[in-house]
Amino acid sequence: MSENVIEIRNLTAKYGDRTVLHDISTDFKRAEIKVVLGTSGCGKTTLLKHTIGLLAPASGTVNILGTQIGELDSPETMATLKRIGVMYQYGALLGSLTVAQNIALPLKMHTKLSNQLIEEIVRDKLHSVKLDIAYDLFPGELSGGMRKRAAIARALVLDPPILFCDEPSAGLDPVTSAGLDDLLKEMRDHLGITIVVITHEIESIKVIADSILYLEKGKVLYDGSLAEALKVTAGPLANFFNRVDNFNGAPAVKMQSKLIVRSTQ
Repeated sequence: MSENVIEIRNLTAKYGDRTVLHDISTDFKRAEIKVVLGTSGCGKTTLLKHTIGLLAPASGTVNILGTQIGELDSPETMATLKRIGVMYQYGALLGSLTVAQNIALPLKMHTKLSNQLIEEIVRDKLHSVKLDIAYDLFPGELSGGMRKRAAIARALVLDPPILFCDEPSAGLDPVTSAGLDDLLKEMRDHLGITIVVITHEIESIKVIADSILYLEKGKVLYDGSLAEALKVTAGPLANFFNRVDNFNGAPAVKMQSKLIVRSTQ
């Protein structure tokens, strides 16, 4: 069984004539938390959309769980994408449905399980994200942190081996954000799932990341372990972790001759 659950090779993405991602190649390993980061406009969200099949690359390939992602109406692609959970930045919960009904939606759409079994699964998922009390509540009655947890429960309801989280800590206070970080690590440890996190929250990155992919102007600047990334002392990557403005801060010392730094760990 391959250690990699996602393999991206030479992916180039364009919006019209504008190239947004340039020849991206990276792997996401089984049971790791990998954080995709970089300054605003570097291509993080575009990479996410291409990886989960929302957009087709101009060139290159995305391979998930041994299947190359192709046209969305391809049976193979659809079957594979059902094995990916996605937690969107603002939760994307339907306000007219209760939390339980929101979480049950994927089960009702993609399975033929009985209502009783669906209820049991929904309660189990809510318990796993420490949100038992929210079963009959509506999204509008939840705090920001609770909505994020409910969104994670919905993303996990089909037991996917891969979870994508888009800015999970955005808009949360430090205490709530830390609790969400702990939850993601627990899921990685207890469920053995691969978690891909897109974020710019430095403190969360330092807590949850096993490895990071740093994008700079649509190119891979660094792809490797967090520990090795924190040892970089100059250039955009060091500036990011030290909160230095890459454009208006002190003159940045150029990184070593290779653009892409890959950890050997």
